Amino acid sequence: MNSNLSIKAWAEDDRPREKMAIKGKSALSDAELVAIIIGSGTPTKSAVLLAQEMLHACDNDLQLFGKMNIKEMQQFKGIGQAKAISLLAAIELGRRRKETKSLERMQITSARVAYEELIPNFMDLSHEEFHVLYLTNSNRVICTKCVSVGGLTGTVADGKIIFREALAVNACGIILAHNHPSGTLAPSDLDIRLTRELKNFGKLIQIQVLDHLIITDRGFFSFADEDLMNS
Repeated sequence: MNSNLSIKAWAEDDRPREKMAIKGKSALSDAELVAIIIGSGTPTKSAVLLAQEMLHACDNDLQLFGKMNIKEMQQFKGIGQAKAISLLAAIELGRRRKETKSLERMQITSARVAYEELIPNFMDLSHEEFHVLYLTNSNRVICTKCVSVGGLTGTVADGKIIFREALAVNACGIILAHNHPSGTLAPSDLDIRLTRELKNFGKLIQIQVLDHLIITDRGFFSFADEDLMNS
């Protein structure tokens, strides 16, 4: 198959829309899904080839692809503002779907479960944010709040804000979380000191600080799993 041909000239099985209709959405490659969203390519390049070019520029990493902005997408010939906006809208819908909560409150039974609950809040961020997961006595999620937004290298969490919200929602426990856009999973001395201070203050008002997660695109670091909540 010559991917420089227009999609209309391809065999029906090779056209992304027809392929999805016949074989289902899971049969499509990332490039074919992107091609459906952008709709058309250029006179010399099919939508699929254009999609492959865009993904290749991101090392075929959908996390990196999702971090592109409108201007960055428009650097590719054949992607105007309307197509870039359509792509970003699809990416945002995917992110919001992951944020959607089930009707039954999630019970946090491990650091991994907490990470899965929190990761939608940190996807595609290029700056640091500090979030808190507020829990019931049985560790079911009450809500998640962003308590601080910082820059590329740090953010400052205010204990007064964190525990004021905990009292407002009648939380019995909290899990702290912040991201490292640099990709470094190791906690800093400041992270360790802040965790200790918040844990000690929580004891005074009978709100348990259960864990502190550092989140990156590659995974997470759990203070509790590494036995740092007792340091």
